[in-house]
Amino acid sequence: MTDHVKAARRSHVTGVASLTNVTSAESARFYEALVSGDARFDGRFFVGVSSTGIYCRPVCRARKPRRDNCICYASAAAAEGAGFRPCLRCRPELAPGSAPVDASSRLAHRAAMALQSIDETDGGMNAVAARLSVTSRHLRRVFATEFGVSPVAFLQTQRLLTAKRLLTDTEMTVVGVALTSGFSSLRRFNAVFRERYRMNPSDMRKGRTPPNSTHGFRFALAFRPPYDVTRMLAFLRLRAIPGVESVDETTYRRIVALSVRGARFQGWISARFSPSTPALEVVVSPSLVGVLPQVLARLSHLFDLGGQPAEVSEGLGALAEPRPGLRVPGAMNGFELAVRAVLGQQITVKAARTLAWRIVEAFGDRVPSPFEGLDKAFPAPEQIAQVTSAELGALGILRTRSATLQALARGVVDQSLRLEADVDVEETIQALMRLPGIGEWTAQYIAMRALAWPDAFLRTDHGVRMALPGLEASKIKARADAWRPWRSYAVMHLWASLEKI
Repeated sequence: MTDHVKAARRSHVTGVASLTNVTSAESARFYEALVSGDARFDGRFFVGVSSTGIYCRPVCRARKPRRDNCICYASAAAAEGAGFRPCLRCRPELAPGSAPVDASSRLAHRAAMALQSIDETDGGMNAVAARLSVTSRHLRRVFATEFGVSPVAFLQTQRLLTAKRLLTDTEMTVVGVALTSGFSSLRRFNAVFRERYRMNPSDMRKGRTPPNSTHGFRFALAFRPPYDVTRMLAFLRLRAIPGVESVDETTYRRIVALSVRGARFQGWISARFSPSTPALEVVVSPSLVGVLPQVLARLSHLFDLGGQPAEVSEGLGALAEPRPGLRVPGAMNGFELAVRAVLGQQITVKAARTLAWRIVEAFGDRVPSPFEGLDKAFPAPEQIAQVTSAELGALGILRTRSATLQALARGVVDQSLRLEADVDVEETIQALMRLPGIGEWTAQYIAMRALAWPDAFLRTDHGVRMALPGLEASKIKARADAWRPWRSYAVMHLWASLEKI
């Protein structure tokens, strides 16, 4: 047992240690959640057990520890920073994330996402602070408040947990695991892994049956129940682009194309909801091995697996009661979602899907898959930026919309516009509205789905206005203000009340 764990045990012998600004009553609630295995708390906190030096998720099925041996932490990184090792049974790396809503919390989460896409040669923390338009000192302070550790410690934990998942769930070589997880060398990876987990990376694979990855890598992505699976799949099915996506009663499949650090990766994914556990069962094609963490993160975003249904229900009150677990569909690719939003302006969902299909047929790359009818990738922004207005017009796209699509693509290519979840939402909305042909509705819709913003609101949307009959625009805004910071979820509930999803 490390000195950190021994000290933690000495200082927390009277009960569950509180998280930042958590009362003793709330601490007792955390312990109750651990004892009952309450999945609603999964990923919201982690429990270090001072008698074993192990930390767990609240859903762990191992024998429950005594209360005076438990120390609660706001993040896995904080637990590891205190000297605890991850439980091999409940696997903390599988816990769902969270959807931050207040400004400081969102800034910390944006930084966490940005850190994983910037390496040390890019300037590290200073580069992240510059991207987020804050000082590095302020960012470190906000980060420590949210996660309980420094950004560097958080990033190291995330890389180790990613490596642990890949070692357990794939047949990748240890070298491949190290590089895919973000380590600069095998030597560095082995040293950090041994120091933190007190074993060699290869030891993780002893005594287990190697997974068969011939037909793809298999993963389970957890979420907090309840989850309205039927409405989520119905929403995606109605908007699925032929050739790119397919959705049936149980399974979502699609072609994926990602550009990471100048390299282009293409392949396929399949996702279905587990019938027995709160998890999304995912299969990823071997061709996407180099970007597995990014693919899993985007799937989590698409299905809103980090959603917080209890908080949403409390915030929306009566509006959410008939449909517990309704989520906000995200996007696998922010640019693709933005294109689809532009195409959908003032026309039906079916018509917009037809236009998107024509774009894919004309400009998308062919990508083989084992699924019938799925063999096209949505075009990259670089491809759309080079398409002429005449070529888009030949597909039935209006000249004004063609100009919007071209401006959108150029903005993404030259990086004056980023459509990812780690951006400043308000700044991005304003940048979108400066483009020709993009107004408030389109910008808010993109924020709601591509930017994972839980507080977007489509006040001019026809469906929203139909669901709130008799209310003028000013009264709709006043009604919506009561739903902050969950107005994106309010939109989904308003649409669902009309049986639109």
